[in-house]
Amino acid sequence: MVKVKICGITNKKDAVWASGLGVDYLGFNFYKNSPRAVSPKNAREIIAQLPPFIGTVGVFVNEEMKVIKSIVKKTGIKVLQLHGDETVEYCGELKTMFDGIEIIKAFRIENEESLQKIPAYDVNYYLLDTYVPGVEGGTGEVFNWDLAVKAKEFGKPVFLAGGLNPGNVKEAAGKVTPYCVDTASGVERLPRRKDYDRMHDFIEGVRNAAG
Repeated sequence: MVKVKICGITNKKDAVWASGLGVDYLGFNFYKNSPRAVSPKNAREIIAQLPPFIGTVGVFVNEEMKVIKSIVKKTGIKVLQLHGDETVEYCGELKTMFDGIEIIKAFRIENEESLQKIPAYDVNYYLLDTYVPGVEGGTGEVFNWDLAVKAKEFGKPVFLAGGLNPGNVKEAAGKVTPYCVDTASGVERLPRRKDYDRMHDFIEGVRNAAG
């Protein structure tokens, strides 16, 4: 069954609602320029309220390794999502720093050429997002899902992101059958507040695609 990740969590209420609806992963954005940025202290307080089966993901953009290490220690996040221009070498070194931490490397997909660099990365998961110049993620725009199907051939589980919402996630999950679908703005009523009906409908869309 396709898993669900809701990203851009900034408060306890949204996190608890999402976990109650059956989400698999929750994302906490530590990129300071993001409208959904959260402090390590706030993230720690939210994570403390979650059941242990929820995968907690820290989103970073071109961050120093020592900063990531400090945030992991403070918050207890289980997965690192690298959403910038991190190199193969950077990811390899980061992987050796932690025991039991998984790594998602995000790639912004514009065309088929965008796929060429992906296989060189030895990480746990690939995340595919829409390429928009000057925007690191959370664009709310869809890319060509045929390219996501091609990316699955690289042999790593794929997180599908980029403009997914309750209206299109069933089609996306059915066409691509990724490991996980990922949304932030697609289930929001404001940039820092989720919409509980939209979260419910998003998760139901994924479940219906699986059925």
